[in-house]
Amino acid sequence: APVKLAFSHLGIHCRDLPRMVDFYTRVLGFTETDRGVARGFDIVFTSWDPTEHHQLALVAGRPQDAGFNHINQISFRVPKLEDVQAVWHRVKDEPGVEDLGGTNHGNAFALYFRDPEGNRIEVFCDTPWYISQPCVERLDLSRDAKELMAEAEAFCRASEGFKPVEEFQAEIAKKIDAHVKSLDA
Repeated sequence: APVKLAFSHLGIHCRDLPRMVDFYTRVLGFTETDRGVARGFDIVFTSWDPTEHHQLALVAGRPQDAGFNHINQISFRVPKLEDVQAVWHRVKDEPGVEDLGGTNHGNAFALYFRDPEGNRIEVFCDTPWYISQPCVERLDLSRDAKELMAEAEAFCRASEGFKPVEEFQAEIAKKIDAHVKSLDA
């Protein structure tokens, strides 16, 4: 049976990343939660919700000409790693599904794949940890979930910015509040 998916966040490729970051943070009130480079592209994570590391990921790399899908990914949250693995089992042999692979982001376990029309899909579950983002480590979803969790915790504890996710969320709640107050000033 299919695993119930909950929509979580959207990533879009941008032609002018600084302009888009300014628009989404200054005009629409999103708060920057992290930034860095992933897969060769600058990426800025933004959110209105301290329990969502990001609701909108702004990613450089959108060319000026046509022929490039500016939607970076469509992301769905599931409750636990075993659910990510269940989706992996369900789609891995599906005709037309491409670029299938697991990723340990430290703060989440993710399965990425392309749907039959080439749209990038992410199915993920949160972990109880935060580490500086982006983090893109290979994840073998065929392995035992308990082993993967133990390895991921050790990896996170040794990573830059490690803290319990609740501590990160409390910091982001304060940051969002201060940002919103600055917009009203």
